[in-house]
Amino acid sequence: MKFQKRNPKESLSAEQYAAPHPDPSHSYGRTYGEHREYLELPIERHADLKALCDSLSIDYSCSAWDMTSAQQLTELGPKWIKIPSACNTDTEMLSWLCEHYPGSIHVSLGMTTALEERALMELLGAHGRLRDTVLYACTSGYPVAVDDLCLREITRLCDDYGADVEAIGFSGHHLGIAPDVAAITLGAKWIERHFTLDRTWKGTDHAASLEPDGLRRLGRDLRNVARALTRRSEEILEVERAARGKLKQAPRPRLVRAA
Repeated sequence: MKFQKRNPKESLSAEQYAAPHPDPSHSYGRTYGEHREYLELPIERHADLKALCDSLSIDYSCSAWDMTSAQQLTELGPKWIKIPSACNTDTEMLSWLCEHYPGSIHVSLGMTTALEERALMELLGAHGRLRDTVLYACTSGYPVAVDDLCLREITRLCDDYGADVEAIGFSGHHLGIAPDVAAITLGAKWIERHFTLDRTWKGTDHAASLEPDGLRRLGRDLRNVARALTRRSEEILEVERAARGKLKQAPRPRLVRAA
């Protein structure tokens, strides 16, 4: 269960903080900064959420949007911390996490150029953290049309970095759950989806999120497909033996026509 943590006055410039929300109908404040402040949970509530997750045997994690948030989350000690697409060029925060945070570092690659991607990998490699890294193929839109999901990026990431990093994942902001199933067949080991109790609620993320029943269906389908993605353990499986005895035709002698 992954949440988000940011210090709006640190993660936003003064101009961004004072600007109006780009879609005023979704705003909870007079400015975008006030909107972000309204939505933000203090680190004490994140500690409560982690304790609740621990009690339910669910891993707690969180995305860090700035240095203060990264440091506060490190003190909570989650197994992994996520770097959102918007922050994967924040070399100061990434370097600090590489040096001070012992868990896995998950990074989304939405809205990222090839040059930025190479710089990210060089930074992680220089700190010896590639084996602790999960890279997510991602398109940063809310919601994203299926034509823009670019699922073959999963294959590319597997080919380019699969041998060096902990795993490749897929972070989706689309409608439905079919693309997520395709993602694991292409090599994704982690699937990230936003969730909500009501997709019609105020806020730009809700429309690209899954409601509880959708999340249950996604979990069911991903687990079933993951179990099915195997090779045969033997030529004739146990489940086939009865059918083979009943249906399989014995080899017939070959008839040769006399000259």
